[in-house]
Amino acid sequence: MGTATAAAGLARTGGSAQAGVAGVSSLAWLSAMVLLWGLSWPATKLALGTVPPLWLAALRFGSAGLCLFVFVALRGQLRWPPRGDWPIVLSVGGLQMMTFTGLGMVAMQYTDTSRAVLLAYTTPLWGVLGAWLLLRQVPSRLQLLALVVGMSGIALICSPLEMDWQAPGVLMGSAFLIIGAMAWSLVILHVRRHRWVASPLALAPWQMLLATVPLAVLAALIDGVPQPQSVTMDTNLLALLFFIGPVATSACFVISSEHGRRISTFAMSNFTLGVPMIGVLGSTLWLGSRLSNLFMIGLALIMAGVMLAALASGRAQRRAAAAVAA
Repeated sequence: MGTATAAAGLARTGGSAQAGVAGVSSLAWLSAMVLLWGLSWPATKLALGTVPPLWLAALRFGSAGLCLFVFVALRGQLRWPPRGDWPIVLSVGGLQMMTFTGLGMVAMQYTDTSRAVLLAYTTPLWGVLGAWLLLRQVPSRLQLLALVVGMSGIALICSPLEMDWQAPGVLMGSAFLIIGAMAWSLVILHVRRHRWVASPLALAPWQMLLATVPLAVLAALIDGVPQPQSVTMDTNLLALLFFIGPVATSACFVISSEHGRRISTFAMSNFTLGVPMIGVLGSTLWLGSRLSNLFMIGLALIMAGVMLAALASGRAQRRAAAAVAA
């Protein structure tokens, strides 16, 4: 469950000058980040067997935020967010972290991990649609093709041919994942237009704090306060919580911030395409999920749509850069 907006933000805070000059070390770190993000999905599914979803989301960002507060403080960058960055703190913390993750974890109670990670990473498709409807940015032919191909995959994955609509919570789970992806796409549109004052890394712990508090309040209201005797805190659960929070969230955010700025936004988009693929593979190997032929077709369509959307975005950025240079 990723934090890819960090790289997008850094491209607008001075990191873009270094784009395209990533060395082997950066590529290795980014590959590790994608692997950890992908494996965090089956790890989350396992943790949900013990921890209620909203509490798990709160624990994820609470532990990750604490780690980032310490990390940023040690670097001498811990400051109250500048007023100019308050909108992006609210956007990322409220929509991407709280809404996307909260809805996603609730949804994963009712749907398998493969479908969850795939629907969650349809974000670029909703971004194209959102830019069209909200910002009046008419999509190019390539973007329209991306929408048609990707939406066809979503329709197939969510059709009664692929999943049992009669099963309790299945339709709600898929709807929550799609709504979460839409919320994340709005954040990406905001990030593209925001003028950063502080760096995304310096703002991240505040965003995670903003997500943690309402998630914990909602968890207490909906699921109640967990009693010590109701939760078995064995080493396996502690390892899962450590992996989901400090490792796959805070550590990966640092990797994304430090190394994502050294490659182009287009290359970063292609890198993150590996997250759903690893999530699907991990759920198959780790959780024993079975992938039907229809699911594989839907997977191929969605991945093709997302790749086309990334390609269209890369072309637009190159044209804009060429216009500025001229």
